[in-house]
Amino acid sequence: MKRIFLLIMLLGFCFNLLFAQKIPKSYSNLYYGKDGHLYLKLGQNSYPEKSTIAKFTLKDLLGNAQGTNDGIRFDFNNPDFSGTLYYGFINFHDSKHPLPVYFKKYGTIKNGKVSINIRHDLAGKYDMINWEKTGIGTIGYRIVDEHGQLIYDGKVSFKGKGPFTVIPTIIEGPFVNLLKPDGATISFETSAPVKAALKINGQWIYEPTAALRHEIPISNLKPDTEYPYTVKVGPIEESYALHTAHKSGARKPFVFAYASDSRKARGGGERNIWGTNVYILKKAAALACQKQVAFMQFTGDLIDGYKTNTLEADVQYSNWKHAIEPFAHYFPFMVAMGNHEVIMYTFTDARKNWYSIDRFPYNTQSAEAIFAQNFVNPLNGPLSEDGSKYDPDPNNIDFPSYKENVFYYTYDNVAVVVMNSNYWYAPSVLRHPQIGGNPHAYIMDNQLKWVKTVLQKLQKDPNIDHIFLTEHTPFFPNGGHVGNDMWYHGSNKPRPIIAGKPVDVGIIERRDQLLDLVVNKTPKVVGILTGDEHNYCRTEIGPNTPKYPAGWTGKRLQLKRTIWQINNGAAGAPYYAREKTPWYDFTHGFTTQNAVVFFNVHGQKIKMEVYNPDTLELVDVLELR
Repeated sequence: MKRIFLLIMLLGFCFNLLFAQKIPKSYSNLYYGKDGHLYLKLGQNSYPEKSTIAKFTLKDLLGNAQGTNDGIRFDFNNPDFSGTLYYGFINFHDSKHPLPVYFKKYGTIKNGKVSINIRHDLAGKYDMINWEKTGIGTIGYRIVDEHGQLIYDGKVSFKGKGPFTVIPTIIEGPFVNLLKPDGATISFETSAPVKAALKINGQWIYEPTAALRHEIPISNLKPDTEYPYTVKVGPIEESYALHTAHKSGARKPFVFAYASDSRKARGGGERNIWGTNVYILKKAAALACQKQVAFMQFTGDLIDGYKTNTLEADVQYSNWKHAIEPFAHYFPFMVAMGNHEVIMYTFTDARKNWYSIDRFPYNTQSAEAIFAQNFVNPLNGPLSEDGSKYDPDPNNIDFPSYKENVFYYTYDNVAVVVMNSNYWYAPSVLRHPQIGGNPHAYIMDNQLKWVKTVLQKLQKDPNIDHIFLTEHTPFFPNGGHVGNDMWYHGSNKPRPIIAGKPVDVGIIERRDQLLDLVVNKTPKVVGILTGDEHNYCRTEIGPNTPKYPAGWTGKRLQLKRTIWQINNGAAGAPYYAREKTPWYDFTHGFTTQNAVVFFNVHGQKIKMEVYNPDTLELVDVLELR
């Protein structure tokens, strides 16, 4: 018995040693206990991570759907869940933007289960997809809980005329990604592993292996040309079209859109489908489609986020993608991270102080990793903050990846540089720095070096006339985030804490380093596209713009020209009012109404127009160049 006890103790020690090696050395005061849980050690006391169980997962919300003699039975794997299931057919052949048309009946979810009757209820005059003849179809459904909270919009495909069989379904997408003059990538997700196929330009592309997540690259297309395409999963086919990008430097007219901050809001209904203001987001996407944009840039706070469970974040991301999906079949949405994309470890001490950091292992659990899993973005960004002068362990990974959350892309004569101002984000680091992490809005060293290199490259590129930078947090906040972003009420103290030590450069100094690159050293830069503050406001950044607090003793950057910071965090998140700042008189066009910014590019000229997607009111107009 004693030998068994010693063996268990030895195994426990080895277990903890194994896990302890996985704690990045960029953090401090963390260890794994004998129970395998992560702990924060403060003095003589230790506090366990506050883990949570996901209330909903995508796997459960797919309903474990099974065919029956009369229709489809759903089991949401939660005997305590009650609510309503609205449902209706999706006709992929009578609309450019197919959506479910909900039937007059609905299902009552009891004990997490519900059935719908296709053979009797959705036949005859209600068979608007001709399933009685073809034996195949797709149903869209909406899950609402017993309190009226909208949870999820799903899809399920079937075959048969009774009995019915559930078949693999495209549950997200297809989306146009990585648009180029000669091609693109079509991405989508299916409910079960399947070998999908795509037809474009008269050719079928067949996937070699079955998968849940599909990314099909397309090449050998002509620039500035519309190509219909068809995605085939089993017997179900969906047909849309993409328009290839202009040839680089063609200088033909085009339009692109910008917005951010679509996380959930009050007001009921689609203003909150479990983390996303689908109501405004869908209207913004529809308006962008009506304006025939080449692409739409969306920079951060897509979802409500701040989750400790990655499965919950996946549900919210899915709801966001469903909102843009009818329009993203045709043009790309280029997405970036904000602070609400954070996925955390959290701890609470005896005084109820809250500690939070980015999750690890970084390659599977971090906010950056989950974001990359949910979207398809260019892979031309920096690697990570590993290898910087602050890296505490050059032989191991101490920081999350920049993969698909920092990148740049071009379209015709425009370049967009996408930054991540919430990388390795630790929401509590300024109040409680004991673990470490990066504060809101700080651009760390390796990302800064990458930005400098990319701007130099684009400045020398003869095909590029205009450069936009975008990051979630404003350089000059106007309302709602004056206490942080790149200002912190004029304090330069905020900065990352790495391995227990603060870095040398503070937030305002880092802001100035970026401004020097963007304004003084890169004449092609037109503006900075930001969000975070839930309003629309443009700020003049130039030689006369006040930039420092009273009593500032640090270096003062002299700007040589004027650009615009265009803040549009008005895609559905709860509003922020305007606040007094040193640059208050240099702000224009402020509104708390919802907004989408459109940039009309015509050679050397750019005209900006801002519209409210809810009312279609013209909010602001500016000749940028």
